[in-house]
Amino acid sequence: MTEEKIKYCNNYGAYEPWQSREISIGTLKLGGNNPLRLQSMSSCAPMDTKANVAQSIRIIEAGGELVRFTAPTTKEAANLESISKELRALGYTTPLVADIHFNPLAALTAAKYVEKVRVNPGNFAEGNKRKINYTEEEYQQALEEIEVKFAELINECKSYHRAIRVGSNHGSLSQRIMDRYGDTPKGMVEAAMEFLSIAQKNDFNDIVLSMKSSNIRIMVQAYRLLAYRMREEGMNFPLHLGVTEAGEGEDGRIKSAAGIGSLLEDGLGDTLRVSLTEEPEFEIPIAKIIAERYNNRATEEGFSIPELPYNPFEFKKRISKSVLGIGGKNEAPVIGLDWKFNTRYQANEGKQIIPFNQWKETYKEAVPYLTLNEYMMHKSILKHAFVELSSDDFTSGNYLQLQGDENIILVFKSDKAHCVHAYRYQFIQLINHSLDYPVILHRKYASQNEEYLQIYAAIDFASLFVDGLGDGIWIESSPLISQERLNEIALGILQASRVRISKTDFISCPSCGRTLYNIQEATALIRAKTSHLKGLKIAIMGCIVNGPGEMADADYGYVGAGIGKINLYKGKEVIAKRINEEDALERLIELIKANGDWQNPTDIN
Repeated sequence: MTEEKIKYCNNYGAYEPWQSREISIGTLKLGGNNPLRLQSMSSCAPMDTKANVAQSIRIIEAGGELVRFTAPTTKEAANLESISKELRALGYTTPLVADIHFNPLAALTAAKYVEKVRVNPGNFAEGNKRKINYTEEEYQQALEEIEVKFAELINECKSYHRAIRVGSNHGSLSQRIMDRYGDTPKGMVEAAMEFLSIAQKNDFNDIVLSMKSSNIRIMVQAYRLLAYRMREEGMNFPLHLGVTEAGEGEDGRIKSAAGIGSLLEDGLGDTLRVSLTEEPEFEIPIAKIIAERYNNRATEEGFSIPELPYNPFEFKKRISKSVLGIGGKNEAPVIGLDWKFNTRYQANEGKQIIPFNQWKETYKEAVPYLTLNEYMMHKSILKHAFVELSSDDFTSGNYLQLQGDENIILVFKSDKAHCVHAYRYQFIQLINHSLDYPVILHRKYASQNEEYLQIYAAIDFASLFVDGLGDGIWIESSPLISQERLNEIALGILQASRVRISKTDFISCPSCGRTLYNIQEATALIRAKTSHLKGLKIAIMGCIVNGPGEMADADYGYVGAGIGKINLYKGKEVIAKRINEEDALERLIELIKANGDWQNPTDIN
């Protein structure tokens, strides 16, 4: 066990918020013992003062506590003064934030008018954009140039009592960082740590940090590593959580909850933004549902975990054996309905969903679903069994009675309000005792509201899947929520967690003032035409800031290049530039077909 893993798992056996320092953003207090703060971002053109003010009001009245605006140039940064004055004149005191990419002068201008400035260490004051293969001397020289520019912004923010967010993004790391660390969570963290070091030199502490990615595994690893690195350096700056380019609709909600909730379960996070390709005020209700789960959360009895037997900064699937098509290298199934004593089970055979009504008819050996005590009483006459285990079975050590048995599948089940830490403890005990049984994660929800169920289930299951824990998913709920909907939600959670890909993976940014085409409409049209392409990753980006860099590992990209103009990408290579928006969807389909990735919907089973 490495020292960093021991340090990280100090609070791994129970929910325990990491004590960040409190900072001020205008009149708003963030971090420390304050509740999770909610925020969103305007999608209006930066110079359209009236539209930005109106949209800001909608965000604020929905519950937003910070509102962010893009400011690509000094002219647009200067217009933040007008937006701020109009909002203040209407009685709104909500802190405003400028989003800066590439332009240090715009950041300096914005600092005069808004309460916080966000900079991206991947593109703030990086001089030579084409330079590769940095020597140590060149690396340090570039860092010194950045320090001059960032220190200038720090001094401006100090004079106006402004805060700064240093926001690393997985897809927009600088070539200098990429040369040294690669396109990795470590690269994201070290880029931010360079800026933190400069802030510390200049005695500036009103700092917030973020580590965003559209891949929630990368995102979770990066925030965890950042928390470790800050502890190592004696720092505790607050964290802004968000999954970038989460998408829209149910997929966007599940993906955001999965990434943000996994970190909140670790006790990390002080403010959050749910990034949806929808109107920004629609993000706030989802953020509220997430935050409600953690604000004033009661202290729970923890589980003793002296060491963590896996690396929380890397993904590695827990090794399990294959039993009846579950576990091993089999894809994780969705369990379709209740199991009853003495029902039968159909082997997975690659199916997405295992339906209850077929088990009894097609699998000829009785496979009871039993508690541990029931299983121990009947195991001599059983060939296979699903064995339900609770936390009590683990804390008592009774689960060790299973040692030596072969054809069993475990089902983790808990009726408590929160299950993540209990299930994590149970997995750790299995790993420590070399018990490689496949595990179905089971959870029953009382909520009759689909949106709450989406979010709670995404948090509970994804918090384990991101660490490679779990071989299947089983959601139960109120009979008012149909089994078909539960299955769809379960498949969405598996997809968001990258455990099982069952449909096209759309990576779409939430839009902002840099977007010069109707990204919401484009996303809906692209989804309608390509949602049958299982496993394909299609990125739909508003502008050159979010694409191609932030498309990360997308197979194809649809990226705004100007007013009504689109660039198309294969991977990170631009294939066609400045296509008229009305022609771009058909050209995208042609590109997918030309590369052999197209299937007709009627050809798919």
